[in-house]
Amino acid sequence: MITSPSWRGKRYAVLGLARSGQATVAALVASGAHVTAWDANAAARAQVTGAELADPLSIDLTGFDGVVVSPGVPINRHPIAEHARAAGVPVIGDIELFAQARADLPPHKVAGVTGTNGKSTTTALIEHICRTAGVPSLAGGNIGLPILSQDPLPEGGVYVLELSSYQIDLTRTLDCDVVVLLNITPDHLDRYDGFAGYAASKERLFAMQSAGHAAVIGIGDAASQAIAARLARAGRAEDVTKIAPGLCMDQSRWPALQGPHNAQNALAAIAACEALGIARDAIGRGLETYAALPHRMQIVATRNGVRFVNDSKATNADSTAPALRAFDHIHWIVGGRAKTDELDACRPGFAHVARAYTIGEAGEMFAALLERDMPVERSGTLEAAVKSAAANARPGETVLLSPACASFDQFRDFEARGDAFRAAVEALG
Repeated sequence: MITSPSWRGKRYAVLGLARSGQATVAALVASGAHVTAWDANAAARAQVTGAELADPLSIDLTGFDGVVVSPGVPINRHPIAEHARAAGVPVIGDIELFAQARADLPPHKVAGVTGTNGKSTTTALIEHICRTAGVPSLAGGNIGLPILSQDPLPEGGVYVLELSSYQIDLTRTLDCDVVVLLNITPDHLDRYDGFAGYAASKERLFAMQSAGHAAVIGIGDAASQAIAARLARAGRAEDVTKIAPGLCMDQSRWPALQGPHNAQNALAAIAACEALGIARDAIGRGLETYAALPHRMQIVATRNGVRFVNDSKATNADSTAPALRAFDHIHWIVGGRAKTDELDACRPGFAHVARAYTIGEAGEMFAALLERDMPVERSGTLEAAVKSAAANARPGETVLLSPACASFDQFRDFEARGDAFRAAVEALG
């Protein structure tokens, strides 16, 4: 695990004991810190060793060096934020602890990847390219194992961090050698003072950078364009690489990187890896050998000439839109718990859809929205949609789960939904 002598003797409260919280407690305790930990879930508390168990809201935080909260804790409305502020204690996350530990690690570089959509693919792709080039690397943050639970990289390694806005909110000193901002579209607005507040959260990653460190920015939306312009006005124009939307490029040699969104992801990864000093030939090999992440435009089977694609991670219309443009003759499974009452972002891909199959809470609403533009079946459940789509699809066509919705109406999370899609495909026989 990652530890730091700078934490020895300090006092921390840790609120939230899921994977990152457990890893945080273990790293702090191993470093000699005094830790108070809490989770409402008794089973999670039972996993803790070496820390005092107490709710930080019930104790005097005066003299603590930090309150470390899970990114899932809504600090805009959770009372821990005011309680810590009254005691003069910073509220931070595990990424900030990693930033504090960097001086004690072997010399390395950090790439931070953020954006509303495409973060996981781009993070995994940068890590894969680094490994292809023989550079020790690992992915962490909002992907894979918690960063503090992983062994430090040897000298010359690259930490590639997928960073949600929630994680950035809890970070103060992370100076990334490369920051990648893919896009900013409305999401998670319940945690912010409108869209502007959400965009400002993303922009903070650049504010933490030292001058001369690289910035890679997709300029396909107004908010990201504005950030690129502000960096230029601040004298950082030479640091910025802009990734324009709609560029025509040959993706035929990158089987796991199809569609216009993956063109942008690939271009951003190329620019980031070049800034990290990776040779062009290694970048090319990495793009060709990259395998798609589960639930992200993942081809799970080809049956009777029909391709079945699991894009369960597409939990909003903006993330589904590029998937509809990646294939022709699509049998589109869409629905779940809607984040909005429209699918306008998907409209440019409607011509690619042979038939839609609506599921979940949003099923009827989406059916009403879509039936003017395409044939629609109100399937209700994912299993029923897969069976019907498989029966209707012809060789050369694609059955695509890209729900444009959260999963919580019928599934634990988007991973469970994607696993159910794969199981339904396998059950076709």
